[in-house]
This record gives sequence, structure tokens and C-alpha cells, in this order.
Amino acid sequence: MVTQITVTGMVLAAMPVGDYDKRLVILTKERGKISAFAKGARKPNSALLACSQPFVFGEFNLYAGRNSYNVMNSNISNYFPEIKEDLEAVSYACYFAELVEQVTHENNDEVEVLKLLYQTMRALTKTSINNKLIRYIFELKIMSINGYTPQVFECVSCGETENVHLFSFSRGGLVCSNCKKDAGELMGLEGSTIYTMQFIIATPVEKLYTFTVNETVLRELKKVMERYMKMMIDRKFKSLEILELL
Repeated sequence: MVTQITVTGMVLAAMPVGDYDKRLVILTKERGKISAFAKGARKPNSALLACSQPFVFGEFNLYAGRNSYNVMNSNISNYFPEIKEDLEAVSYACYFAELVEQVTHENNDEVEVLKLLYQTMRALTKTSINNKLIRYIFELKIMSINGYTPQVFECVSCGETENVHLFSFSRGGLVCSNCKKDAGELMGLEGSTIYTMQFIIATPVEKLYTFTVNETVLRELKKVMERYMKMMIDRKFKSLEILELL
């Protein structure tokens, strides 16, 4: 039984298959992360050539077969050409797509992740916000969406909210001075860094990329997110290796 469906989503990855085809990984609003074959997409005159590129966003008309999806046609609303013209931006975009592919699943509600990814790609096209800050915002927000939110609003042990500036990686959040014993490795954070993390966690995706931070906050976000991401997702991403070389 073959069923025709329409999904809205973004291409996370596009891999060659055979002589002329591609296998796409698409994060969709309706069915979470799916794989779909774009037959003939590698031919120069293919109608599927444009829609079978990473980061394109729009509607995809699919045949939903018993074992696979096949792309029939598409209506693409954003290709993000500015990203593809900038090596650093495209490296960050590849990392975000890799990370999303890692944490999402088929037939799961991934609407918030899709919204986050789309807004993040839009942020990469602007010059008003540092790409490194975009990365740390994205990492913290996607962890929050997926249920791995660090506790940065109060002491994770006793609930104290005043003068709580020590981040415990083993406990996954802030601890106060009374609870720091046996809290493992601690990192002191500036109040402005803690506020920034609180803002990222609590703010709707559409309003995330509306601020900048000073170098101290950016440096602390880098340290805490690199360590936190390593604990939550212990995997090496190829795109990050490229970014380290830039």
C-alpha cells in the first residue's frame, strides 16, 4: 500500500546512493526524523536537485511505502544561500544538523527542535550575533528541549536561590556553598553568565537570538557547555573538528 503525504521540514543530510539517487535525512514537523530517497536527484536536470541539499526548508511531497519514503516533489521556502557562501557558517550549520540528527527520532514530536534549528539557521545568516554564541545557545536549548536541562535557577541540592554561583557537572547544575561538599568538580560562574543560561532555557525559540554577551560570559559559556555536552552526548562531530581548524 503506497500512501502520498506532505511534510514540512529541513534536510539534515544528503548522501549519494547508487549512480543518480540520494538518501535524505529530513527533520519533519509531522513525523519527526525520517529518511527519504530522492531518485535521480544527482542528475543535472533533476527536478529534485534543489530540494536534496542540506539545510533546505520547505514542504516535501512523499510516497510513504511499506519500508521507505520517496520524494515526489517539493516546495522549498528557504535555501539559506548566505550560509553556504561562508565556510565558518556552513561548518556551524553542519554541526547543528549533526547534533539534531543524533538526538531526534522517527514518529516523535520534534516540532520544537525543528523550530530551533530553523531559527538557528536564520541567526547564522546575520552578522549581529557571534557564531560562537549561536552555538552555545543552540546547545543549551536543544538539551533543554530534550529533557537534559541543567539546574541554573537554584541550588540543585537544597533549593537555595541566593548567592548560588558554583556549577557542579556531576550534579548537573548549580550548588550553593553549603552543598558544595561532595559535589565533584565545580566551576564558578559570573551572575551574568547564570542569567544568560536562565534566559536561554526559559525563552521561546523565536526570541532566542536577540542578544549579545561580553567576552567573559562567552568564555564561561564555552567552558560549561563543552563539558556539559561531553557528559550528555559523548560523541565526536566531524564538523566540530573542521571548526577547530578555522
